[in-house]
Amino acid sequence: MSEVVGRVLAELGVSRAFGVVGSGNFDLTNALRANGIGYVAARHECGATTMADAYARMTDTVAAVTLHQGCGLTNALTGIAEAAKSRTPLLILAADTAGEAVLSNFRVDQDALATAVGATPERIHSPRSAIADTVRAFRIARDQRRCVVLNLPLDIQAAEITMPGAAETPPPPPEPVRPHAAAVSKLATLLLNSHKPVFIAGRGARLYGADLRVLAECAGALLATSAVAHGLFHGDPWSLGISGGFASPTAAELITGADLIVGWGCALNMWTMRHGNLIGPTTTVAQVDSDLAALGAHRAVDLGVHGDVGETARELFRTFTPRPGYRTPRVARRLAETGRWRDVPFEDRSTAERIDPRALSRALDELLPPERILAVDSGNFMGYPSAYLEVPDQYGFCFTQAFQSIGLGLATAIGSALARPDRLPVAALGDGGALMGIAELETVVRLGLPMLIVIYDDHAYGAEVHHFREADPGAVTFPDTDIAALARGAGCEAAVVRTIADLDIVPKWLAGHRNTPLLLDAKITSDGGSWWLQEAFARH
Repeated sequence: MSEVVGRVLAELGVSRAFGVVGSGNFDLTNALRANGIGYVAARHECGATTMADAYARMTDTVAAVTLHQGCGLTNALTGIAEAAKSRTPLLILAADTAGEAVLSNFRVDQDALATAVGATPERIHSPRSAIADTVRAFRIARDQRRCVVLNLPLDIQAAEITMPGAAETPPPPPEPVRPHAAAVSKLATLLLNSHKPVFIAGRGARLYGADLRVLAECAGALLATSAVAHGLFHGDPWSLGISGGFASPTAAELITGADLIVGWGCALNMWTMRHGNLIGPTTTVAQVDSDLAALGAHRAVDLGVHGDVGETARELFRTFTPRPGYRTPRVARRLAETGRWRDVPFEDRSTAERIDPRALSRALDELLPPERILAVDSGNFMGYPSAYLEVPDQYGFCFTQAFQSIGLGLATAIGSALARPDRLPVAALGDGGALMGIAELETVVRLGLPMLIVIYDDHAYGAEVHHFREADPGAVTFPDTDIAALARGAGCEAAVVRTIADLDIVPKWLAGHRNTPLLLDAKITSDGGSWWLQEAFARH
């Protein structure tokens, strides 16, 4: 049966799979490879799942993961939870114990595990239904943007079945949801009456940046994104960058000053709206989303429009009269002068032994080519690369943080690098997350990825150190580790960075063959808790 599943998935358009092979998924993995699906072997199942998640996000395709039964699936659960919360179209091919193997060491309730972390459990029920079951799982992943765990029992995998001449062809994806005319009219009225509109685009708007730019220009709206859509409006003089905890002071002030905020495919959650603090007391809030359940899910909205972002934006533009709105000469000057974090003055706290993370990030932004793809792990440090390192578009930033787990950043960078081989992959990690996911350093080297890995190293779990200021930090601080030495052992080029001068290795590496990755173990100064941390922990 494994051969049939591999062929069906190849005919459905799955082009890349990630995994860790055990006895239960050995034949299945080889079937994927034999049918032309590129396979990437990871060193840990969570890493494999996160690589696939990043690859799917950066290619807008369904990616696959292949896992051993039982422990293979449990090892992957954090990555599966992240993909499920992020609505990533992912297909997890998990071997499962045979129905009669009730005493198997590998036996766990795999359907329940998938459900528990928000994924959709599916199953190959019999040899006769194998093709239909596979197609159904793929359609759910593709059309509903779900992380689907397709369980493949070993006894059914071993069954002989005959593949017809061609796989069952699923219908094409459903047409975009057309918004109701009355809802579009109400939103048009809100925009016409607005003097300071702000558009905030989220994951559901990543394909419609051009439509939103045109409508925003007509409506006089400023443009911002959630973190996961960062880069969507890169280069637009009216872009505020990321809304939420990573917003620059100027961006935060302008968003708060809006009289109308429209969320486009954006949850408007506590991260994007700073627990609601970015919504002024008299601001009207509207939300456009193709998922009906998303409307008003995180906060009350004055108008919810159930519709595809692109369809809604185009409908509005057809009937809209241009107006200056928020796009005044004064706002233009402010954005040009102080709109980006790199334009905000700061006191450089670098010493001879440790570098200020702001100085580090700003210097890296100047050194690196603009065609880059940035993956950021979670932790106290994460605002610095997210805010200071510019990205060329929405395919230049991959942010696997819906579950807020540290340790996913390096695997995210691997999946992103494979998705966009035309760009320089940059992984920005804290020392805690780097050491948690360090097994995948070998994967970076083995795949020959020309990756720059930057460790913001404060030898601590910095978020906890700075949040619990009055408590004993002994449980969350560690001896200073030579991560550069560990990286060299895996086959990377590596250097310890204590000052700006130590970054001289970067242009030399960029000018070379880049046939091995470069890791920078940057020993950073304490920032006393990054600017976004206090709000991030509030009421959470």
